[in-house]
Amino acid sequence: MKNLVVFDFDHTVVDDNSDTWVIRCLPDQRLPDSLKNSYRKGHWTEFMGRVMNYIGEQEVSPDSVRTVMETIPFTAGMTDLLTFISEHKSNIDCIVISDSNTIFIEWILHAAGVQSAVDRVFTNPAKFNESGYMEVQCYHSHECARCPVNLCKKKVLEIYLSEQSEAGVEYQRMFYVGDGGNDLCPTSCLRGHDVVMPRKGYTLEKLLAKLEGQEDDTSLRARVVAWSSGSEILQELQASLQS
Repeated sequence: MKNLVVFDFDHTVVDDNSDTWVIRCLPDQRLPDSLKNSYRKGHWTEFMGRVMNYIGEQEVSPDSVRTVMETIPFTAGMTDLLTFISEHKSNIDCIVISDSNTIFIEWILHAAGVQSAVDRVFTNPAKFNESGYMEVQCYHSHECARCPVNLCKKKVLEIYLSEQSEAGVEYQRMFYVGDGGNDLCPTSCLRGHDVVMPRKGYTLEKLLAKLEGQEDDTSLRARVVAWSSGSEILQELQASLQS
């Protein structure tokens, strides 16, 4: 039986937010206030569609956008961790569930040469239209009141695990690695011998601490191991493979 590693992307695999990093490709590296103020809570993907349209209107080419995106820094130890995963594919499956988009994630992973570590990416679909403007769509629709309208990571993980099970793949242990509030929902999919790994000092760690303090709460069964670098995640993964 394999292990499954599930990664968030922004502030987890990379040490910044890919959706805000892209603004660096603009000549003055800033958005007009009218565009910034158009964001509505829970509707980030729609906002990013307007951002990418604005970037296109400023005649920033897709190649220029890509060049900027490829400079986003990886979180400490992450490329070593992803390299280890790519070298142990017989034992480890790895997926990314992210509120970024397909183009950004593909560019960033390829630039670092670690794309072979990741089996599947679940994120908002993106493409360049005939005008050279990037268009971003919502990943799916769902009924979860806790998650942004475009993405419930729990629903994604449940469907993935169900499909894998139907294909005869069951996981000995799952590791969920993330940082944000939208990473809380999928942790309820984890079992007692699984591991949820929140980034130290970030929202997910604080939310999990509240859950752990509730004696009657059964939604969090997994062991919690906080991390600050990919090397700590790698140690957990190596220990699991040896056990």
